[in-house]
Amino acid sequence: MQELHDAPLAPLTTFRLGGPATRLITATTDAEVIAAVREADGAGTPLLLIGGGSNLVIGDKGFEGTALRIATDGFRLGGTELELAAGEVWTDAVARTVEAGLAGVECLAGIPGSAGATPIQNVGAYGQEVSSTISEVIAYDRRTQETVTLSNAECAFSYRHSRFKADPERFVVLRVRFRLEDAQGLSGPVKYAETARALGVGPGDRVPLAAARETVLKLRAGKGMVLDPEDHDTWSAGSFFTNPILADEDFAAFRARVSERLGEGAEPPAYAAGEGHTKTSAAWLIDKAGFTKGYGTGPARISTKHTLALTNRGGATTEDLLALAREVVAGVREAFGVTLVNEPVTVGVSL
Repeated sequence: MQELHDAPLAPLTTFRLGGPATRLITATTDAEVIAAVREADGAGTPLLLIGGGSNLVIGDKGFEGTALRIATDGFRLGGTELELAAGEVWTDAVARTVEAGLAGVECLAGIPGSAGATPIQNVGAYGQEVSSTISEVIAYDRRTQETVTLSNAECAFSYRHSRFKADPERFVVLRVRFRLEDAQGLSGPVKYAETARALGVGPGDRVPLAAARETVLKLRAGKGMVLDPEDHDTWSAGSFFTNPILADEDFAAFRARVSERLGEGAEPPAYAAGEGHTKTSAAWLIDKAGFTKGYGTGPARISTKHTLALTNRGGATTEDLLALAREVVAGVREAFGVTLVNEPVTVGVSL
């Protein structure tokens, strides 16, 4: 278990932003993770968990406490059952499941970060969410000081949310178990319209697993959503805002604002999101509020490839990023009466 003091955290995040931690511990086994958590909790020391760093916005002053980098490894596949250690690189794990001929996460290719973070955020893209394949999550319960196994139902998954996100101080994910599908080398049913178009198939069709993964990687790369150290559009946390889910009454008021601003007959994106609720597109809202691709003049700007990504163009500070985020939130609220919510976790700062 490696321990550093006054350790830079920016290199551990995809934004490449944030100040140092008082102490940084890198744990490579579950036992080391648990020991570090117990030590911090026993001493009453603030604890920051870091996986792949792809969903973190750390303040310029850094973190006063113990930052624990979870660097465990473990990929165990038996039949269609997969168990991943929390520190496994997610993109590599997806590639290995595709190579093994198993469907269920192939459309989640290219998403940066670690396997242990996927249930926290209920990671999803291109018509798939991890909640549809996760069978169990093994975690350390900081309240009871025991290792527990939570079923899919006990994880309380919803759109970009889970029990872990709702109570971030309680559980430390150690391992994630998935139940995948053997579809004879084919993908799961293609659900996302953009993916189906790119593949030349209809919604619900299946395609070779490798084709699904490669197509998603190309789509993501075209939006700056595949990490590339030479491309500042990927110095981001991916989608910075979640897609708003509005109650029917609020959505009706929103539609009226759209007509008022964009003209009679203009319609916002609308997707069913459970009884009495509709989901709309954060990217559409940002664009129609006047924040187009590449918006900004400082070192933090909107991606030139996708309006939903805020980026560090090199030399930015966290405050530069937050100023841009606040400007976007205020502009969308003024234009459409909808308040965007940030997807990345903020540490020592807030919008």
